[in-house]
Amino acid sequence: MSYKHIKWMILIIPTITVGLWEYIRHQFLMPYLSMEAGNWLTPVIIYLVSVTLLNKLFQVMERAQAELEKEKAAKSALEAREQLARELHDGIAQSLFLLSVQMDKADRNLSGSAHQGELRDARKTVHEIHHYVRQAIAQLKIPESASDLPAHPQQMLRQIEDLIYTSRLESKISWNIPDEDLTTKEQIELIACIREAVLNVRKHANAGFIQITGQGNKTSWTVSIMDDGLGYKGDPWDRPDRYGLRITKDRAAEMGWDFAFYNQEHGGTCMTIMKGGPDS
Repeated sequence: MSYKHIKWMILIIPTITVGLWEYIRHQFLMPYLSMEAGNWLTPVIIYLVSVTLLNKLFQVMERAQAELEKEKAAKSALEAREQLARELHDGIAQSLFLLSVQMDKADRNLSGSAHQGELRDARKTVHEIHHYVRQAIAQLKIPESASDLPAHPQQMLRQIEDLIYTSRLESKISWNIPDEDLTTKEQIELIACIREAVLNVRKHANAGFIQITGQGNKTSWTVSIMDDGLGYKGDPWDRPDRYGLRITKDRAAEMGWDFAFYNQEHGGTCMTIMKGGPDS
């Protein structure tokens, strides 16, 4: 029932109720009900009818207020993300781009020198950091407004496809977790974990193929990122260059998700993030 309907009911129904009560009282109840008792019952009846209708109105207003506060909070969060994206773009991303251009120039000028290999390694690292920052900026700008989430029921799938596209890896995506089963925070954190996994495959795995699967519902789901790369030797958590892997594990722990990273029997690695697992 809409606010407008309830408003008109509050104006009309008490009036009709009083009219009917007075008619019934004078036509049928006079022999049984004294005038004084009838006068006392009239405001009581009006009060009960009005409270019933006003309670409905208050419920509608409270829901509207709650939705308004939710929209304000979402808008504030999105504005903060947009501001952070602008600062990253105007500051770090631009500086990294300039640095990569300068290193490309230095690499050409020092061609054949003893330090060219070290310079190329440093240039590769700068390019990877720049690529990571650009992905982070793109992630911060999605969604652009709070209304974008319900309008695109496969927002997560499209973001994953964008991540795979920028990685330039052959891929297979099987995503069956409905967006409405994930909160906005879960979507943001899960995409960040998947982005880090894709970046790790691109940087370390020497892989040509990556597969991303997502199965489940609101209470229980599993996401896996598998590759056909070289895998790893030893304990990956002891390697100083795997800080991204540790960050991803920490993200999952903060969300209460189970996290696993292991070599596959047929080669390559698999990263699994699970909600509603046996340890959750």
